Amino acid sequence: MPYIEFDTAEWARLRADTPLTLDEHDLEQLRGINDDLSLDEVESVYLPLSRLLSLYVEATQKLYDATAQFLGHPEEKVPFVIGIAGSVAVGKSTTARVLRELLSRWPRHPKVDLVTTDGFLYPNAELERRQLMHRKGFPETYDQAALLSFVSRVKAGQAAVRSPVYSHLRYDIVGDEFQVVDRPDIMIIEGLNVLQSGATSEGRVPTVLVSDYFDFSVFMDADLQAIRTWYIDRFLALRDTAFRDPHSYFREYAKLSDAEGAAFAADIWSRINEVNLVENILPTRDRADLIITKDAHHHVRAVKLRKI
Repeated sequence: MPYIEFDTAEWARLRADTPLTLDEHDLEQLRGINDDLSLDEVESVYLPLSRLLSLYVEATQKLYDATAQFLGHPEEKVPFVIGIAGSVAVGKSTTARVLRELLSRWPRHPKVDLVTTDGFLYPNAELERRQLMHRKGFPETYDQAALLSFVSRVKAGQAAVRSPVYSHLRYDIVGDEFQVVDRPDIMIIEGLNVLQSGATSEGRVPTVLVSDYFDFSVFMDADLQAIRTWYIDRFLALRDTAFRDPHSYFREYAKLSDAEGAAFAADIWSRINEVNLVENILPTRDRADLIITKDAHHHVRAVKLRKI
């Protein structure tokens, strides 16, 4: 087997003497909707992972230093790139935010940027032109060339590289807004299909993949039925919060009853998100360096680390 599997107690011991630098107030700002991540789980799961990643960052930097020594001149600082993949509603965003905070508090790499691939979705107008709105989130709905260009430029050490911004409130790209990534020590890229390796919707097999620029990758995993439940619960929570904003793309759904909302969310899940998960996302799981598996209660039950 290419992975070493740990239960949470075994994995927690790998924290060694790494101090916990987050408190409950910090965690409250990082949790996602319907995610009850606790400080205990941060300490037992994400703190050991931050230690592992910190060791990887230091080792990778030594390799770049060796190359610079061989060439006889200093190279531009190259960021360590981490990819986080997994289904909608599985907890990718919370994991990415927690790792960003933990890693930014390590002494040698304080500058950590987080970028989501939502910004590289085609604008709604383009998706409508291509008749792809009903498949939003599938690989073909992303501007893969723009994403690849962005990651390669950041990885090359270029300054002030811009990433488009996506608004979940508007359910669309914000045309006049950008995130600027300026030579970070670490960049985390979070998205559904960041480990994608297959042919495009046009049948072309890419020669270069976004994941080729990753130094480490994480896949967030859980049982399909559990993710379905979390997706429905999240939809109902958004119905009572964000959907009530008059500027929300989904404001009409704020009027749905519990039963109507649950039925509507279940239909979206089965027609779109589950299909994308089974056809495109799950097949990339074993490309990850680390797999974090959650139980039905959204708690991590196992961690698998690639050994080869």
